[in-house]
Amino acid sequence: MLGVCYYPEHWPEAWWEEDAKRMAALGLTYVRIAEFAWSRIEPDPGRFEWDWLDRAIDTLGKAGLKVVMCTPTATPPKWLIDLYPEILPVDPETGRTRGFGSRRHTDFSSAVWHREAMRISTAVAERYGENPYVAGWQTDNELCCHNTAISASPAALDGFRTWCREQYGEVAALNAAWGNVFWSMEYRSFDEVEMPVGAVTETSPAHRMAWRRYSSDMVVRFHADMIAIIRAHSPGRLVTHNFIPMPETGVDNHALAADLDFAAYDNYPLGRADLALAKAPAADFAPLMRTGHPDFQAILFDQTRGLTGRPFWVMEQQPGPVNWANHNPRPASGMVRLWSWEAFAHGAAVVSFFRWRQAPYAQEQMHAGLLRPDCTEAEAWPEIEKLASELGTIDLPAPTKAPVAIIIDHESDWLGQIEQQGRGYDYQKVLTAWYGATRRLGLDVDFVAPSADLSGYAMVLVPALALPTAEAAARLQAANGLVLIGPRSGAKTHDVTIPEGLAPGRLRALVPIRVLAVETLRPDCPGSITIGNTSFASGLWRETIETGDCEVLGRYEDGAPAMVRHGKVHYLATLVEDAALDAIVQAMATEAGLETTPLDGMLRIRRRGDLTFAINYGAEAAEAPAPDHAVFLLGSRTVAPRDLSIWRAG
Repeated sequence: MLGVCYYPEHWPEAWWEEDAKRMAALGLTYVRIAEFAWSRIEPDPGRFEWDWLDRAIDTLGKAGLKVVMCTPTATPPKWLIDLYPEILPVDPETGRTRGFGSRRHTDFSSAVWHREAMRISTAVAERYGENPYVAGWQTDNELCCHNTAISASPAALDGFRTWCREQYGEVAALNAAWGNVFWSMEYRSFDEVEMPVGAVTETSPAHRMAWRRYSSDMVVRFHADMIAIIRAHSPGRLVTHNFIPMPETGVDNHALAADLDFAAYDNYPLGRADLALAKAPAADFAPLMRTGHPDFQAILFDQTRGLTGRPFWVMEQQPGPVNWANHNPRPASGMVRLWSWEAFAHGAAVVSFFRWRQAPYAQEQMHAGLLRPDCTEAEAWPEIEKLASELGTIDLPAPTKAPVAIIIDHESDWLGQIEQQGRGYDYQKVLTAWYGATRRLGLDVDFVAPSADLSGYAMVLVPALALPTAEAAARLQAANGLVLIGPRSGAKTHDVTIPEGLAPGRLRALVPIRVLAVETLRPDCPGSITIGNTSFASGLWRETIETGDCEVLGRYEDGAPAMVRHGKVHYLATLVEDAALDAIVQAMATEAGLETTPLDGMLRIRRRGDLTFAINYGAEAAEAPAPDHAVFLLGSRTVAPRDLSIWRAG
């Protein structure tokens, strides 16, 4: 199904009915509203104006549309800031209080903010929880965007001290866990604990990790309390949240999604590609400028689905140029439809477009909508008409479990930021590289948390699991498929110290090696690893390992072991080029009995139930890797440029 984001408060009420009729005629089902409407809902403290919102919901519902109502906590009004200036966050980099005039100007550590956010959420949920036209709820909007998970406010300091006391009990235990004897950093009481900001040089990695955990806990608490309010007043209706890309929240995304019915994602392929590929040569970027990268959306779709293990929504789909990237081109013809189909291929239940009509004012006036400000149809309109028609002819089966699991770990990401060790090390790039290998081989993937049950997966890939818990190690031990563990796994204890007996710490139960030393190399000065008879580049992160009774599968240029195997578990002690990952994953897939489909260029495939999707991001036609007797439901064996084909095996 399809949907759209609508802002009735932005438009004359006389337009609403016609807007609703046009939405329904276009084939839209869901309409998200009110995530930024606090100042219109409560224009003065305690004085609510519901009539306009009642009429908007009634208008949409009577047109046959289903409303997704939002809690409006992403944009608290000016009067609230004036009443309670302590709810403003403090930038941890500058120490400056972040002011009013945009959005997300709140501090998750503030008890006053928490009280006010739950108050307005309760008011909205009480008003519309049983409304027959309200099908469900979105909490807040893009939690933690604009680097707002962390605040260095007085409230955050007090909260962090309390959190530390709860975690460690005695200050002596904290001092020992963090290694505070180093540089005379020892505290005499929890009241002396500071936030790890503003120091002359780097602060303790244990201190910074604790602060990240505390900040994440505050966001998760905020979200869980809001969800509980919605469920109390609107039982039986869906509750979701529209996530930004998982790496950007700065929190434990699995914990944040734990109480949701499913997760949603806001998909902006061109803006994301422009930012991610800002330093790419023009020759590499130009083919992707109007399409996005063929793996950038897929990895985030799979991660979003993995947060709950259930079909997800795209709550905001880019329909044209955006306004927030360094450069904002328009999509190539056909791409809005293609991105939408790609989401469905990866398990989406709904794709909703942002926004219905382009705003003629304020910060997002250069952000395209389905309509222009003058109500004429924008370029994406015919693509969505075509998409709606196609969706009406194809019954999408439920997503099925993939054969390959990739463990995604937010604390490994945090460690890579806290203790990078080498300028080129980036957990997200490592994760993307490993995922890319599966994509290039045509393998479907589930992203799972370190605590997930791994039974039933033919292969489990662990790009990095830096601080494994006992539960995570046990889950890997119990996996019945082949396992590939990457470098920096088991590198630290919970409190960011080198494990007793050296890395990989708890993971030595799976692969009995010892990491004797680590080196990080400049990206332009790599070494090599030889696997079989082929040599590949090995750089950025390289570990010297003692192999124990493991089988050696790969060696560095000096003959030292670089990849080993112990039973079902493989350990790769270095970061490698894509060709090496392709070869390693291919060999493991063959042993695991998985059929691979090596893909070239801009063509990718994804399976959903008994359907296979071939998605072509390229400017040239490509051949779909379909069996001889395939029955094509959409497209044909020749996949047109920036188009797709869908088939069922005959």
